[in-house]
Amino acid sequence: MGSVYFYHLTRSGLEDTVRVLLGKSLAAGWRVELRCPDADTADRLDAQLWRGPEDGFLPHGRAGGDHDARQPVLLTVAGDPPGNAPTALMAVAGAPVRADEVTTLERASILFDGHDPAAVQFARDQWRGLTQAGLSAQYWSQEAGRWEKKSET
Repeated sequence: MGSVYFYHLTRSGLEDTVRVLLGKSLAAGWRVELRCPDADTADRLDAQLWRGPEDGFLPHGRAGGDHDARQPVLLTVAGDPPGNAPTALMAVAGAPVRADEVTTLERASILFDGHDPAAVQFARDQWRGLTQAGLSAQYWSQEAGRWEKKSET
């Protein structure tokens, strides 16, 4: 059964954190679905991943293409089927995550903006729902300037 990691972004931006976590996921040999709440967020992240440093290229694609199954990282919009058989899920900016899908994954990561009260509340609701469904979860924060695990169930 997979676990859920919550990342409370207070210092690093979404794009930088996504890049770091995707790099670690690929190094672990995972195929990742990067789930966005809408097409605008997916477009922005897609553009940022293409503009990354030459030595830090992260192979990826947008869902709906001819080669979805071959993509190590597939950007989806909530509701799109993940066509790359992911072993990990990264949900950003309020994209939903269901307990039943986490059980088939190595890990689900939920990244949320710590400066947005609505995003924080949504993440709290997700935490409550996913842990009540029996999933293990970790909460990571950047309060002290670096990532620290603050809670675990």
